Amino acid sequence: MILDVDYNVVLAYAFGLLLLYFLGRLLFIPLRFLVRLVYSGLLGGILLWLINLIGGLWGVQIPINPATALVVGFLGIPGLILIFLLQYLLLG
Repeated sequence: MILDVDYNVVLAYAFGLLLLYFLGRLLFIPLRFLVRLVYSGLLGGILLWLINLIGGLWGVQIPINPATALVVGFLGIPGLILIFLLQYLLLG
């Protein structure tokens, strides 16, 4: 039994699958960055909320907004210290 295969069709399918693979990789990288950005923002917001909860006993309040949450989420404790120092240097 002889198979009559048109190699142009096989090459077209292979090229289409390769193009689909690269397009998927191209779209997945920004999605991963966006998920990491949301995750860091949520963690920073939770950390700021805990600091405001505990710091309320001593009169320490840091506003929770997207900018402060992202700074604290990305930088961690140094970001929290940065926001704290900027608040007290700028607001006196």
